[in-house]
Amino acid sequence: MTGARRVAVTSPRTAAARRRRYPATREIDEQTVVGEVYMRSLLRTQFRLALFVCTVLACVVGGLPLLFLLLPDLRGLHLLGVPLPWAVLAGLIYPAFVAGAWLYVRQAERNERHFADLVERK
Repeated sequence: MTGARRVAVTSPRTAAARRRRYPATREIDEQTVVGEVYMRSLLRTQFRLALFVCTVLACVVGGLPLLFLLLPDLRGLHLLGVPLPWAVLAGLIYPAFVAGAWLYVRQAERNERHFADLVERK
């Protein structure tokens, strides 16, 4: 038994069992049904993200008048000689828009990286 050789046993049909892979990027380029599914999933993800960011910003901007309506004492406060509602609208809303835009772009790029990884992996 010490001098026995090992023999690899293979099927003569190994070449037939292998099929060339059809890359997902080609599916997308040729606009096949599978490619449409990939693109629809990316668009749906990006749309959900946009809807979320817009909803949050709309709640913040729309909630400010409601806040000042429910708490009338805030309307009388002054910040550096400017009424608080004006200071909030002029000074704090724009940074909120910039932060929302920055977060949106960051998440959208992350979604696209995940999509590219998925497509390249298939």
